[in-house]
Amino acid sequence: MSMTSKIKHGLLYLSVLLLGGCAANVSAPVSDRRVGPEATPEVVTPESAVIPAPASARYYVVQPGDTLNRIAQMFGHSYADLAQWNQLTDPDQLAVGQTLRVSPPDGVTVTPIAVGAPAIGAMPSSAAPAPVPGGPAVKTGPLATVEPYSDAAWAKASKPPAAVEPPPPPAASAAPAPAAAVTGADWMWPASGKVVSTFNNGQAKGIDIAGKPGDAVQAASGGRVVYAGAGLRGYGKLVIIKHDADFLSAYAHNRALLVKEGQSVTKGQKIAELGNTDADRPKLHFEIRRRGKPVDPLQYLPKR
Repeated sequence: MSMTSKIKHGLLYLSVLLLGGCAANVSAPVSDRRVGPEATPEVVTPESAVIPAPASARYYVVQPGDTLNRIAQMFGHSYADLAQWNQLTDPDQLAVGQTLRVSPPDGVTVTPIAVGAPAIGAMPSSAAPAPVPGGPAVKTGPLATVEPYSDAAWAKASKPPAAVEPPPPPAASAAPAPAAAVTGADWMWPASGKVVSTFNNGQAKGIDIAGKPGDAVQAASGGRVVYAGAGLRGYGKLVIIKHDADFLSAYAHNRALLVKEGQSVTKGQKIAELGNTDADRPKLHFEIRRRGKPVDPLQYLPKR
């Protein structure tokens, strides 16, 4: 073999070796299977930020200037029910932004009040303007107050409601005879339950009679209703009856009131349903007051 042929043969062999080495170093193509931009992770609302409620329940967030009575009127309930559903120890203290339940809890049935009508238990306000037909009630100030017990608050509550004065009698007619005093023989028991707390002048101003929610509460004697509401703290839904110039009787913690202020009632008439408003158990708190001072009802009620 000539020298030239040897050189050509060596160059060919060298080329084969170089091509083989390059082929060994070629990497396999890598397939990128990602499609589109990377998805943003879902943001989950913390469970603590969600207010749990039955589907039928409704809640209301307190706004500046709101009162419990106004909110009760908006949703057709009594302000006492709203206070009980929300466990408000002082219904006068509402915080802006506070969430209130404005429909009864599951299993509780209440009689709705027409939206815009005065809430049950609210003290009447002669200065409140008439609601505009078809529109929400316009709030110009507090619509109801709940006062702590005091002799002055009691005297204010037991003051007879204003009535239209009848025309003066003819000059020749004689003055009417004064009403007869209510004696022990004129009284009856206002409820049939057992006495669980007795009179203690200075502390317990009456007696407590146990019973079941809804039991009948009867007028212990005939007279005129001078108060029916829930404006005196510590008494819940309260009825006060004026019997004559000397005697009043009071019936507290009722579930429902069946009489109105100014209404005349007879002895034994059902005036309320026993309950536990502003009390730790279902019971009737009964008081007799003579000339504004509490006296022991057991000294007037017939012996059992």
